[in-house]
This record gives sequence, structure tokens and C-alpha cells, in this order.
Amino acid sequence: MTDPTYAITAGSADLLGAHPLGDGVSFAVFSAHAEKIEICLFSPDGAREIQRLTLPDRLGDIWHGFVPGLPEGALYGLRAHGPYEPQLGHRFNPAKLLIDPYARRLSGRVIPDDALLGYDSHTAQADMSIDHRDSARFMPKCVVTSDPPALPRGRRVARDRVVIYEAHPKGLTAAHPGVPEGLRGRFAGLASDAVIEHLLRLGITTLELLPVQAHADEPFLLRKGLTNYWGYNTLAFFAPETGYTAHGDPAEFRDMVTRLHEAGIEVVLDVVYNHTAEGNELGPTLSFRGLDNASYYRLSADNPRYYVNDTGTGNTVDCAHPMVMRMILDSLRYWVEQMGVDGFRFDLAPVLGREPSGFIRDGRFLSALRQDPVLANTRLIAEPWDVGPGGYQLGNFPPPFLEWNDRFRDGVRRFWRGEGNIADLAERVTGSAPTFDHHGRAPQATVNFVTAHDGFTLADVTAYEHKHNLPNHEGNRDGHNENYSDNLGHEGPTEDPAINAARARRRRNMLATLMLSQGTPMLLAGDEIANSQQGNNNAYCQDNPTGWIDWQAPDQALADFTAKLIALRHAHPVLHQRRFLHSLPIPEGGRDLVWHLPNGAEPSSTDWQRSDLRALALEIRMAANSPERVADPKDAAFIAINGGAGPVQMILPALPQGGWMRVLDSADPLAQDRAESGTSAEVAPESIAVFMPEEGRA
Repeated sequence: MTDPTYAITAGSADLLGAHPLGDGVSFAVFSAHAEKIEICLFSPDGAREIQRLTLPDRLGDIWHGFVPGLPEGALYGLRAHGPYEPQLGHRFNPAKLLIDPYARRLSGRVIPDDALLGYDSHTAQADMSIDHRDSARFMPKCVVTSDPPALPRGRRVARDRVVIYEAHPKGLTAAHPGVPEGLRGRFAGLASDAVIEHLLRLGITTLELLPVQAHADEPFLLRKGLTNYWGYNTLAFFAPETGYTAHGDPAEFRDMVTRLHEAGIEVVLDVVYNHTAEGNELGPTLSFRGLDNASYYRLSADNPRYYVNDTGTGNTVDCAHPMVMRMILDSLRYWVEQMGVDGFRFDLAPVLGREPSGFIRDGRFLSALRQDPVLANTRLIAEPWDVGPGGYQLGNFPPPFLEWNDRFRDGVRRFWRGEGNIADLAERVTGSAPTFDHHGRAPQATVNFVTAHDGFTLADVTAYEHKHNLPNHEGNRDGHNENYSDNLGHEGPTEDPAINAARARRRRNMLATLMLSQGTPMLLAGDEIANSQQGNNNAYCQDNPTGWIDWQAPDQALADFTAKLIALRHAHPVLHQRRFLHSLPIPEGGRDLVWHLPNGAEPSSTDWQRSDLRALALEIRMAANSPERVADPKDAAFIAINGGAGPVQMILPALPQGGWMRVLDSADPLAQDRAESGTSAEVAPESIAVFMPEEGRA
């Protein structure tokens, strides 16, 4: 059969990307420095290029055209003509097929080959040379895809009730026996009954997924028989990763979101707009580099041949460029409106606020995002650090951003392994107020976590003192060296019942600290069942049982304790307040926050600095300036923390009427609620106990 031949007309610059309109397809592509842009059409199997069409018109820096008769589902790519002058920042090479930055769907994957390089790697000039081999057969093809109708927004969870569950979109279900085998590792598996029932039983409100946008595997990993499992190597910002679908159809993602929303669960995406899969000047030419290198990336002012590398990955996206900013905002709106997601966690978020003078909290991109009528009301979470100058910006993002709080992680780990002082833990438990209590921010601004995808799992924090990353084939040099972990007497798995009991208690203590602290708690998927990665603290390349959650022998007792913790948090607003606590008087008498030594006295300034003080309690009521205080004035909590090796007697504060009930004890996780008959209560070694007024408890 003869391949069809298509004509092209001027079209419109209104919609960037490829959009079926009427009886054909509209194409529009941004490039400020190109001299010509071509649309390359391919056979249905993607194996043959059947026609090239030059975009005939240009409006400003947008090249556009309309192809009558071209059907939805057609495969295409781009080629860009222009100067190949790396010393000036330009790397045009029409021999290289390029992915449309606005492609909604991809067919196929990147196949590593030297033909993907814009330069001849065999010459002494390296990237200053040009390579004329056609890269098309090694490239995925873009698929002409109509935008689906807007997906109704899910029920928004109140900000103070959010409990985040961070999960890998494949790893959560790849080995789950309750998920139908054909759905494991796919978006559909995330929406299976087994997963939803587990999330609801735990009390999770928000599922945060590691990157779901199409990504590429680095050649150096493939040579080792590994892949970029985590997906922090984005190839296309609008297209879902085909490996998580049966056929690459975005509808599979939409169906997943719909099912999770029906269960009352939000979906938040981890997104990587700070760098792309093209790497540094020696990386492949896949999309942005070939379309307009000098616009999409931040280049060295002294020598534009080289890239600014504030991300540590070889390149840095220029988020302050107007058209790059537009692309990112268009992408975010697409995932919200067409794909239904509820928010985003921004990887290396300081890059988004970088201007020529450095990070600016009210810079162009962050300001545009905050005023966007679609995006401003989504859940926005920043990873508040990158590797560039001034890259650690914890507490400096503007509202309504939440921020990952690594100081919470490190402080809680250090306290429970017997280091640090009680003052640091007290700051973490009360929402890290010195860092976040400014500019009208709420305690929810701190995303508290003790583990995340990057680092040890909770089980491994209590079983390994050292990382064991040899399976990554980097000589154990990768991953964090300082993990504030503790093997409690033996490196790795053991049959010693005393060590295993100590590890179980340590895990409960860290989970209890997480769920009882003011702020937004984030639980790493699998921690609730004591999932291990065998001491690998950088499993980014382990798409295998190391990186997947092991559901075969779950620690059901730990899962039950985790569910109990989250239920306690949900039941008592005093544990998830909308205002910071400041030890201010409240109308019912007393103050909203009072610290207690075991003898009942309040700590002195000297006490706060004591390294030997390992036991402390906090008495909390609704914040004095909280509008929720009137709703339940009896809601109060007395949280006793004993990090020492022996039991302590904690004096219980007096109540206007009634007594205290012990509602949680990490040393006795299965215990039922019980009344405390005396004026003091014993708190076991290395444990947390929670007391609620008998009349005000749930």
C-alpha cells in the first residue's frame, strides 16, 4: 500500500504541540533560534519516515502549520535546522529526530546509540564536531492525541488532615499478591481493590507518586544491566511513562485517578522540571537541546558551550525563560485539568526560583505559579534544596508551598539513637516553628518524614549502620554516608529476639513521633510493613525486588500500629492544628503549649541544653489564636517521650475535671485505652505514651 501524502498550510500559533482540529492536525513549536522546523511523519509501526513537512509560518518564536487529513494516532517527530555553534550555545542538528515538548503520548522508548549524539564522539573535538547520522530509528515517536475532557476534581482534603503516602508507581504493586498479575506495576494496579483497601485502612488521604512522566534510562545504567527505576530523568513533560501502562494510553492514568478519587484519596505527582534526560554537553540530543538549546537551558555566561549544573545531573532548565515557563505551567495545568491530579511535589525546587542573581522566593516562575487560577489551589510541595550556590532554602518558599523538612528526619533519627538534645526534638514535634512560622504560614508547611524514597527504609534505619549499595555497581560510593541509622547490635537481618524487639520498638517510636508532630506527615510506602531494601540507601536503579515493596511477609503488627496512630491523629484536631503553638493563655485556663519535666516542672533554659535529659512531655491544647479551638475546647493531649534506657514516672498535669486516659503506648502497642488512677504515669524505656482527657477522648 502506498503511504498517504499530506499537504501543509499555515495553521495557528495558539496551541503549542500537535492537536487534532476538524479534518486535520494543527502543529505549533517554539524555537527562538531555529531557521526551519520540520514535522516528520512515520509509518504506523514507527519504523519508516514517510514524509517531512516544513512548518510554513511563524508568529514571533512559534512555528506553526496545519496538516489536512492527518488522523489522530499518527506518529511524528520534529527536526530543527539552525546553527551548530556550541560555543554560542546553539546545537541544531536536523539529522536528529526530536520529541515534541508538548507531546501527550509516546510510542516506543529511547534506544541508546551513538547516533543520538549531536556530535561525533570519535573525534578529538568531541561536542564541537557535528554528527550527521539519522537518529530516528533509536527514538520514540510522538503520537497525535486529542486532549480528553477535563476530569472532575476530587474532594479536597482539609490541609490539616493530610497524611501523605509516598510510593513508586510500579514498586508499590509489582510484587503485591493481592493485585491481579496483569495489573502489577501499572497505573491500573495502583487503583486495584487491594491497594485502595490498604490505603484506607491505614488512614492515608494523599498518594504521592514518584515521577510518572515519560523518562529515559541513562546508557551507563543500561550497560550495567540496570535502569533509571525512580524516573528522575524526564523526557517529555506531558506524556505518561509508557512502562506503567498496557498500551501507553493516557486514559489508563485518568482511570486510576478517578478510582482513587472515588475512594476519597488525593493524587500528588513528583515532577522534575529542573533538568531533563539530555544531560550535559556530552549527552544525547533528544528534544530541547535540538529545538533551542540556548532557550531551554541555563548556559554558562563565560562559555555557553557548557551548562549550569545546579541540579547535579548535567543541565539545568531555564525556568525563568518566558516560553519555558509557559511550557511548565501548561504541563502542570494539563495534569490537573485533563489528568485530574490534585497537586505536585517539585524535585529540586530552588531551581524553579533561580534568577540570574540566585534563588528569589518571589521570582518569575514561583510568582506565576502562585497566581495561576488553576494551579494556585492545588497542593504544592517543594523539595527545598538543590546543589547550586545558595541551594538550601528550607523555610524560604512562599505560601501556599509545603516543604520537605530534612531536619525533622535527621533530628528524629538522632534522638531515638541516643544523640542530640531534647530541644531539637521539641522543635520538630511542634512544627519546626523557627523555620516555618513566618509570613502567615501554617504548621502544615513542614512536610515531616523520617524516611523517603531517597535513603534507607524505616526497617533499614533500624537494621544497618552503613549503606550497602554494591548492587548499584558504583563501588558503594553513591548514596548518603550519614544516615543517622543504628543496627542495634547486628548489621542486617538477625534471629536474635532481643535485637528484633528493640528494632520493632524503635520503628514504632519514629512512626509515633512522625504522626504525633504538628505539620504534614509523610509515610514512605512499605514502612508500615517493615519493608527492607537490604541496606541499599540509593535504590534508584533497582527495578527488581530490591526496589519493589515485599508483601510476602508483612509486619502486620506494625501496620496495625501505624493505622492506630493515624486514626488517633485524625480523631483529635489538637494533634494536627492549623496554627502554631506559642504557649499562650487560652480562655479555658492554662496555655496552648506547656513543656514538662518528669517531675512536672517546666524546663529551665539550662535544662533545654542538657545532653543527658532524655525524657520530656508536652501538654497541648488548641492554639490560642485557632478558630477551631471553640469547636472542641476539651481536646487536649499529654505526650510523654522517654528516650532513656530506664522507665520514668511522669507527673500528669491537673485537669479541671476527670482524669487522663492512656490511649497509645509504643512500648505496648496492642494495649487498650486505660484510665490513669494516680497523679503520675510510668513511661517505659525508649517509648512514647499519649494521654487524653477521659471526657474529651474520641
